Formats: sequence, structure tokens, C-alpha cells
Amino acid sequence: MSPIKRKIFSVGVSTLMACGASAADLADHRVPSAPSYGAPGTFSWAGAYVGLHGGVASPKFNPFNNDRAPAVGAQVGYNFQAASGVFGAELEGSYMNNEVRVPGGKVESRFRGAAKAKAGLGFDRTFVYGTAGVTTTEFEGRHAAFGSDMWKSGPNSWKQGYLFGGGVEHAFSGGVSAKIEYNYVINNAVPTPSAGISSKSNLNDNVIKAGLNFRF
Repeated sequence: MSPIKRKIFSVGVSTLMACGASAADLADHRVPSAPSYGAPGTFSWAGAYVGLHGGVASPKFNPFNNDRAPAVGAQVGYNFQAASGVFGAELEGSYMNNEVRVPGGKVESRFRGAAKAKAGLGFDRTFVYGTAGVTTTEFEGRHAAFGSDMWKSGPNSWKQGYLFGGGVEHAFSGGVSAKIEYNYVINNAVPTPSAGISSKSNLNDNVIKAGLNFRF
């Protein structure tokens, strides 16, 4: 090989070796990082809802006693949430037709409206809460007609009362949630019939109900 060719060959080899070293220096030999996945979002109870409920109302705590009556109605409310704390307000209306015997007659409670505050803890899709508020209930007094088994109706009246209780609600997909709730309702000094003499009775009742809410 002539000196000129030998020189050209040496220059070519040196150039190739330099390019290979540069490529090795630029190569990234780090282990590929694992793909990152976002943490699943926590369920939020905040927002408005409407719903329906059904259950039983009774002057006794036992919902299976003979004095129970159906209680059906609807509710609308709004919740706020801060961390796991949930609080809100709810308006509720119910029809009951609950009958309670009193001295000299009986009293029927028919319609009830309630304004309630709710507060509790949200465990992801499960909400455990307490509730308290004010109520207004329509009462109708009845007394036995003299010498017969017939009952005569007295005037209807609306009486303000109070309630407290609690419940648990679980959310499903599609904005639907189901709840079970207990309310103890206090109605003090309700006018009642008593052999023509005006009297008043404390008519408290226990309401156990289940319901569905639709969130939006």
C-alpha cells in the first residue's frame, strides 16, 4: 500500500473511532421510568339533589307495632364538603295519615313539612350523618259521637315541632344514592278532643324511612 493510501486509511479509521466514541457518550443508558398513573379521585358529596322516600311513622320506636302508618314523600337539598366533612340543608314533605288515640278521642297526623340541617363524614361513597330541624304537621282531632260508635271530625290545625335523628347514605354510579334514616319528631301541646273539654297532648312519633336521591 502506498504511503498516500496508508495515510488516507489511517485518517478514515480515526474518524470512525471518534464518531463511535461520541455516539457512546450521547447514548442515554438510564433505566426507563415506570409510567405514572394519576391517583383515583375521591368521591364528592357536594352539590344539589332531589329524591323520594318511603317508610313508617309510629308513636312507638318499634316500627312493626300495630300503631304504625305509612310515610311517603319527597326531598330536595344541597350539600357542601370540606375534606371528609359534609354538611348541608334539606327540605322534606311527607304524607303519613298516622292515627294516635288520646283521652276522649283520637288525632290523625296527615301532612308534614320539615327543614333540616345535616352534618357528618363522607367515607368515599358512604355518608354517615346526623340531622336536626323544625317541622310543621297537620293534625285532625276526632271524638266519638254520644251514644254511637261513629267518630266526628274536629277542626284541622297545623302544629310546629322539632326533629332530630341520623342516617347513612351510599352513592352508586350515575348520580344515584340510597339512604336509610331515622327521625324522632316532637310535637308538644297539640289540641286534642276530650269530652267537650279543650285539652292538649304531646304527640311524638318515630319515623323510619328509606329513600333514593338523584344528584346533579
